Order: sequence, then C-alpha cells, then structure tokens
Amino acid sequence: MKFRDIKNYFLNFLRSDNEKISIIRDILVAFLVVFILLMILWSYTGQWFGAPMVAIESGSMMHLNEEFGRVGYIDAGDMVLLVKVNEKNDILTRGSYLGGEKAKGLGGFQSYDDYGDVIIYKKYGRTDEDQIIHRAICWIEYYNNTYSVKEYGIENENSITISELGLHNYRPSHSGFITQGDNPITNDRCDQAGGICSEPIKPDWITGKARFELPWIGTINLLFNDIISGSFWNNNEITVYNVPNDSIICLVILIIIIISIPIGLDIYD
Repeated sequence: MKFRDIKNYFLNFLRSDNEKISIIRDILVAFLVVFILLMILWSYTGQWFGAPMVAIESGSMMHLNEEFGRVGYIDAGDMVLLVKVNEKNDILTRGSYLGGEKAKGLGGFQSYDDYGDVIIYKKYGRTDEDQIIHRAICWIEYYNNTYSVKEYGIENENSITISELGLHNYRPSHSGFITQGDNPITNDRCDQAGGICSEPIKPDWITGKARFELPWIGTINLLFNDIISGSFWNNNEITVYNVPNDSIICLVILIIIIISIPIGLDIYD
C-alpha cells in the first residue's frame, strides 16, 4: 500500500459522516487527549506510569484565615502534582529559610505560602497505610552515635532538643527529615514528636514533593473512595467530610460552568 493510499484512508476517516465511524473517531480522539496529558504530567513529575497526582484527604496542611476558595494552599479536596524525589538534596527544608522578612528579601523558596518543600511520604516506608503530606522542616544527620541539625545550629550532640518542634532529648536511629503539618491547630508539634512517625523520614520513604494545585477537584476522588471502601455507608472515617464548605461550593460552581458551556453552544447553534 502506497503512502498516498494511507493518507487518503486517514483523511476519509477524519471527514466521514458515518455514525459508527464518528463514534470510533471520538473515542480515539479522547484517548489521544488523555495520553498527551499523561505524557505531559509524567514528563514533568518523573512519575512514569505511576500516579502523577494525589488527592488530599485531611486538613493537616490548612492555614488559618484562608481566603474563600482556598486557592494557593493545600486543603482537603485539593489535588497536587507529585514530583519524584531522587535524593536528599532534592528537598529544601523550611529551616533553611528561618529568617522571616530577611529570608523573603533573599528570595527564599516558598511553596503553599510557607518556606521549604511539602513532601508526601510513607510512614516507616510501609505501603499498607495512608501516606502523609507534610512540610520538610529540617534534616537530622546521624553519624557515629551523634546528631547534627544544621538548620538549628546543632552539631555532634548526643541528643536533639528543639522545643518549638516538640523534640526533647530525641535520639532517632538514622538520618532523615523532620516533618510537620502547616495547620497550627492539629499540628502543634512535628510528626516525630506527635506520634505520627517517630523516626525521621528517609529519602526512600518519600513518594514525591508537592507542586502546584488543582483546587476542589480531589473532592470527587474522595467521595468515590468513601463509597467504594464502604466508609460512606458505615459512617466511619468519611474523608469527604474533611473538605471545607467553601471548597465544595466552588466545586459545584465549577461543575455547573463546565456543563453549561456545551449546553450553551448547542442552544446557540
């Protein structure tokens, strides 16, 4: 078969008014669009053939006095891109920029209205528990039975005491990140002092670091998960209840707008 013949078949397929061919064409176009979007997301996040996004289930990263709609923060019901982490140096800690206004003047890296990276990790590296999304506060270096925390000026000490994080005579068994949620009400201490994960977070426990945000969309994911898992019917740990009311209002408005566009075009035609 010559190239000209293939080209003609392809053009006829694209221009055909046959109903069956039109359905097949629409399905193929939909798959192509999804594939292109996935390739873009995978290329950016490095999470090849994995989940490039995660839905936020809890309010542990919420900030006080957020604006209506909560855009720019991480709240229950949001979705964030999950960028792959290959090594320790891929993570910037909040403690690296503990300079307040001075740090702002120096252009300190910020994500979701605070300094440092927000990471998603598996507690103790386990895959049978829900992942945690919290901010990397500092790095503990454990060497020869001593500890160093550069961000807090601790060098070669026998234990770690950082009162503002709730750590007192802390003696972990390995190096790793200290993490904490942004919500000051539910996270007055770091994870390692608050019973979430007693050991520092190893780099290979980290699924990725959060980048960008799709507000409200994850609420749909949470609702389906609650229904499929049976939590919605048993009234047991219903994650969709963690979504703020204004986020749900914004999601409903967004859905109405999306549905209205094709309907409006049809009416106009």
